[in-house]
Amino acid sequence: MKKIIFTLVLMGSLADLSNIALADSEHSKSANSNCAALPNYEALKTALISARNQANGGFNLDMWGTIVDRDGIVCAVAFSGGDRGAQWPGSRIISAQKANTANAFSLPGLSLSTANLYTAVQPGGSLFGLQESNPVDTAAAYKGPSKNYGQHNDPLVGNKIGGVNVFGGGLALYNEAGNLVGAIGVSGDSSCADHNIAWRTRSVLGLDNFPGGVGPGGTDGIDYDQTSGWAHPLCAVGGEDEIAVSIGAGGPAFP
Repeated sequence: MKKIIFTLVLMGSLADLSNIALADSEHSKSANSNCAALPNYEALKTALISARNQANGGFNLDMWGTIVDRDGIVCAVAFSGGDRGAQWPGSRIISAQKANTANAFSLPGLSLSTANLYTAVQPGGSLFGLQESNPVDTAAAYKGPSKNYGQHNDPLVGNKIGGVNVFGGGLALYNEAGNLVGAIGVSGDSSCADHNIAWRTRSVLGLDNFPGGVGPGGTDGIDYDQTSGWAHPLCAVGGEDEIAVSIGAGGPAFP
């Protein structure tokens, strides 16, 4: 009997310690994150849907969107469709990669979009191999349950996802004071349409006070001039480049 009682007491103590450790872990995530200064899940979802419903070129598909803070911690993940299967499932992690990339390679005085990085990482380019650095945390990427993907309690939230993506759809976020506070990544259509949707989403969120960049007009916009060292390929779907020009998100393609 004493042995049984001791075992039960020990099991209870271990459970208490486990709960304390879990609480401390969650508190640590919260305490070390700057997500409070960034749009929450509802704000991201509303802005993403608004941006997606405008003319952006591409295939007119629904999107995934992810926001990370300056430390690369995922703050929110959302989708624009009716359920998580209405967008390409693979684009959830791509959107997070794009957010991580734009944050990781932007500075208070220089904003680099993921679209800006395409040419430089090609063989012979000045940043060749960059896309192999900072790998995705696969344990965070594929945590379940899947039913929570794109919800306020998406398993990515509170984790550093990592990853580097070098085509359109990732933009750094700058608040009204011009402070770099994180980044947004969107994915689900052609990479050119992704860039347009990310641009519109950032604008709706009011976090587009970027200082300057290597894109057209000194912005972090997408550059379709293939003579530029920061150019992005013109997507074959059509229309994305003209829309980028019309909304200030990039420069035109040249023959």
